[in-house]
Amino acid sequence: MERPTPALMIQATGSNAGKSTIVAGLARALVRRGLKVAPFKPQNMSNNAAVAIEGGEIGRAQAVQARAARMPPSVHMNPVLLKPETDTGAQIIVQGKRWGTLRAKNYLEKKAVLLPAVLESFGLLAQDADIILVEGAGSPAEINLRAGDIANMGFAAAADVPVVMLGDIDRGGVIASLAGTHLVLEPDELARIHGFIVNKFRGDVGLFAEGLTAITRLTGWPSLGVVPWLPQAAWLPAEDAVDLERAHGSSSTRVIAVPVLARIANFDDLDPLGMEPGVKLVFVKPGEPIPAESEIVILPGSKSTIGDLDFLRAQGWDTDIKAHVRRGGHVLGLCGGYQMLGRTIADPDGVDGRAGMVEGLGLLDITTVMTSDKSTTLVSGRHCATGAAIRGYEIHLGRSEGGDCERPLLDIEGRADGASSADGRVQGTYVHGLFTGDAFRKAWLGHFGIASSLAYEARIEAALDGLADHLETHLDIEQILKIARSRQTTNASTA
Repeated sequence: MERPTPALMIQATGSNAGKSTIVAGLARALVRRGLKVAPFKPQNMSNNAAVAIEGGEIGRAQAVQARAARMPPSVHMNPVLLKPETDTGAQIIVQGKRWGTLRAKNYLEKKAVLLPAVLESFGLLAQDADIILVEGAGSPAEINLRAGDIANMGFAAAADVPVVMLGDIDRGGVIASLAGTHLVLEPDELARIHGFIVNKFRGDVGLFAEGLTAITRLTGWPSLGVVPWLPQAAWLPAEDAVDLERAHGSSSTRVIAVPVLARIANFDDLDPLGMEPGVKLVFVKPGEPIPAESEIVILPGSKSTIGDLDFLRAQGWDTDIKAHVRRGGHVLGLCGGYQMLGRTIADPDGVDGRAGMVEGLGLLDITTVMTSDKSTTLVSGRHCATGAAIRGYEIHLGRSEGGDCERPLLDIEGRADGASSADGRVQGTYVHGLFTGDAFRKAWLGHFGIASSLAYEARIEAALDGLADHLETHLDIEQILKIARSRQTTNASTA
């Protein structure tokens, strides 16, 4: 019988504990040791998505982890992706393709049906990998979600994968959170856990020695290391809206404002601008006005365009944006934000929310009709105004037409994309990821007299290598590999 591929699952005591970052750092550390690493997350919930090589969608974190592992991103790295559309409902993506839209209660009842697809994707990755690094979702301590679980212990049991538990000391109470997780898990679940990691430590790690001893005494789990806070980790693209709070330390007076929509999507589009020393990127929170000193307003992507247009108006941002344009300011709409800039948005079948037609902001002469067919594709081309090369991806429902489309923003291998107003001060595009390209970003900022000094791709590679160095220093990588390889021993003994 063929021995199973070594695998390890990083679970955590709660959300935003740093699971995605730890998996990315381990992936880069192990690939530098000559191993072929495949990242995997059975179930993810995020409106920050990426396009895989097959043309389907996966969570942004898995795309970053694939990059860390120096592998092309595949739909099988994140077979179930939940994209929230409302507070109680989400679009379900299975192996990259839209599977349906369900309310939270209905999904909880049906999620076990998706386990075969999850295991199929895991098996396909295992065929061509030396090791699989699996990321859990939320926490296995959420025992109210245990029935039919495919995200944490349910998957670990089904695939027979050992687990390491991650605790976040930055939010406080890490001893209690790890001990409490141990308290609520079942004996068969506890048997899968082979150690713990404490993440995001600030200060002198030596002062936490008694804390590590206490955790081991309360849980029986050995410590695999304490990971100090690493500021460079914030350079990596994030997928959770909570990360919009990350500071963009520029002292520049050249303000680019981004209204934070209720269902903001693919906000990592803006990460490179936030790293530019010549730009002050301001995320405008609900209830706050768009700063009057803004030179540019960027309307980001949205998972619910019509719903977020209502939200935008409720904040008074429509008035702010129109006043901004009257003062000579510029506006760029990305995907859903592009659709909002037009005259009308029609959704006759309710594919993106409630059915109906609404008036847009009227700043572009375009109309949009939502359709059930979804475009998910990698694209390349050029910026029409400057000829700068562009690369990016599309993830959207709907098509937009109108007079301003005669002045497209981009040429995508002979196909026009986007629109520009007659005076060029309002523009939009369906393409995400434009600002990651140094050539386009330099050309676009240069139009406003802002110098670009960032080499974005080099910055991301440096962050991944720095993260790997950090984990090599502070974690017991050899023991982590031993745990991953124990899966082979366990399977062999039960075969």
